[in-house]
Amino acid sequence: MKTSRRLAAISHFVNQHYQDIWDCCCDHGFLGAELVKRKAANYVHFVDSVPQICQRLEQKLSRHLPYTSAGSTSQWQVHCVDVAKLELKHNGTQLVIIAGVGGELCIDLLKGILSKNPQRDFELILCPVHYQYELRQFLQDHNFGLIDEQLVEENQRHYEILHLSTTCNFPVSKVGEKMWDLSKPKHQQYLAKTLAHYRRMGGNGPHPAQLAYETLQSSHSPDNS
Repeated sequence: MKTSRRLAAISHFVNQHYQDIWDCCCDHGFLGAELVKRKAANYVHFVDSVPQICQRLEQKLSRHLPYTSAGSTSQWQVHCVDVAKLELKHNGTQLVIIAGVGGELCIDLLKGILSKNPQRDFELILCPVHYQYELRQFLQDHNFGLIDEQLVEENQRHYEILHLSTTCNFPVSKVGEKMWDLSKPKHQQYLAKTLAHYRRMGGNGPHPAQLAYETLQSSHSPDNS
């Protein structure tokens, strides 16, 4: 069960031990399986709402990650449930991972998780596909704080990875701050592509994201270095 470059980068963000890790929209389960092998948590939960995916995943995990006695390695469990209805544990550190889905769906899922778990502190790792600006706006509005972020390229596509917490005070930027290294051509390409997308969405006036990305671009231009 080999992890991709993107999933390996997400796994690298998991740099402490948790009571529970929730690998949501887990698909083939590669990320969660890697975290089980690393003993990154007491329990790793694989969460998906599609019964066929859950059945295949449980069979695969049973072959590659057989259950062992408690305490010797991470335990795992597959949950066939809507991520928006996820109820976190009430003891120990909790980490929720949502990767490989669109930013709009991420927002819907997080609305449900926050509604189901009021006043519950937890960490969050997100790797959305599209609508990153809108997702970051949501994270700002709901007082998530940024622990770290990274821009990863895989198969000529770029992915933003965000590590967040309900208790961290470092603000989330709508366009990212820590992840950019615009001395790198691939980062320049991703910024240009993202800016072009929001310029096309301008309609009757510039999209707020366009202005924000233009400000980011100008602040890193040679004249401002």
